Amino acid sequence: MNKKIKQLTQYAHKAILYEVILSPKPGLVDRFNTGSHHDMDIFTFMDAINALMPYFHQYLMLGYEHPSGGDPKELFLKTRDAGIDAEHAMMEATHKINTHKGANFSFAVILAATAYGIKQKNLKFPFTKEETEELFDYVSLMCAGLVTEDFSNLDQKETLSYGERLFQEYGISGIRGVAENGYPILTKVMLPYLRENLQKYPNHREGVLLHCLVLTMSQAEDTNLIHRGGITAFYQVREEAQAIYEANTPKTIRKALKKYDEVLIERHLSPGGAADLLSLAIYVAQLEGLL
Repeated sequence: MNKKIKQLTQYAHKAILYEVILSPKPGLVDRFNTGSHHDMDIFTFMDAINALMPYFHQYLMLGYEHPSGGDPKELFLKTRDAGIDAEHAMMEATHKINTHKGANFSFAVILAATAYGIKQKNLKFPFTKEETEELFDYVSLMCAGLVTEDFSNLDQKETLSYGERLFQEYGISGIRGVAENGYPILTKVMLPYLRENLQKYPNHREGVLLHCLVLTMSQAEDTNLIHRGGITAFYQVREEAQAIYEANTPKTIRKALKKYDEVLIERHLSPGGAADLLSLAIYVAQLEGLL
């Protein structure tokens, strides 16, 4: 196996493992409890991750083998096809429990884009900030027009998916819109935070990542929250997360999140979209040598 592809596979594996074991995470499955979920636990996540890992390697190989100057949209379509297979494998491993559908989509496009850049530009680790930005520029090219393509002619459909209803009612494009725009929540919010604070708090990595999760909850468009609690609950969690973020540091965040975990469990809310984004940020942080 190509050494760089092997390294990238390990980065992705570690990222998705780091996210699940971070604790305490409000309303989410972690090593302390199952959060607001009654159908899954940390072992369900491990089963899902084990099923997804061969496909993460496949996404990387699709990007690495994509021809120089090839159509980015063609690469997207290849990764989407592989992603559907990965989702089926995940659902089989978890007995039809969805643990990583959103994360799988995002890792598919980001891993493929990473490997394409590695091959075409002979990039080396660690990435510079500029190389990371180029990576997400390519992700944006891969996903160009995705929202329009997937959400066209909704008024002509008899039944709509949850994501389609959100777009029709609120104009919320979910992860498709985030991907099409090159993941600005990652490049403009999460990664700048991690670059500063992983260096500032070298002995509090878990605290930094948890603090970053709360920052993400305060700004991300989390369709998981909307699905569980509606648009009002989503905005309420955003405001509460902002207050928790501002009132704490990586050294104090665990105590605050232990209390907030109980709040979100009581409300049956789970910020799964923010958790997915955190796993992606952890992956890119490794690309830049931050973790």
